Amino acid sequence: MKTMAKNKFHDGPGPSQRQLRVGETIRRALSDVLARGDVHDPELNRMSITVGEVRASPDLKIATAYVLPLGGQGQDDVLKILARNKGELRRMVSKQLTLKFAPDLRFQLDRTFDQMDETRRMLSQDIVRQDANAPDIEPDE
Repeated sequence: MKTMAKNKFHDGPGPSQRQLRVGETIRRALSDVLARGDVHDPELNRMSITVGEVRASPDLKIATAYVLPLGGQGQDDVLKILARNKGELRRMVSKQLTLKFAPDLRFQLDRTFDQMDETRRMLSQDIVRQDANAPDIEPDE
């Protein structure tokens, strides 16, 4: 009987359960740190930042946080400010994690809301509504 060695990295489509769990734990920790204003940067503490999602790399060494300032104002500034404070944020977040290594934090703008607005706009077009309400046509047998 042949046994397969356990693969260290997930090779299926999409993130592994561990990546999802670690990403969500980091998202919560980062959201808490930002909400409490624990960082020693008054410019960052004045901002309200939403952390929509955090994606962890397969080796859990990189965590990409998808963020958006409240109201969408100052999107370019928020990335610069977060990058400037990423070392302190990494230390604070790592205190709440049970990982061997603290992942390197990277920040990107969360475009989910833009995509939802675009989808709503497309679905509200007359031609799309007509197409969605059209009766199904049975194929010829």
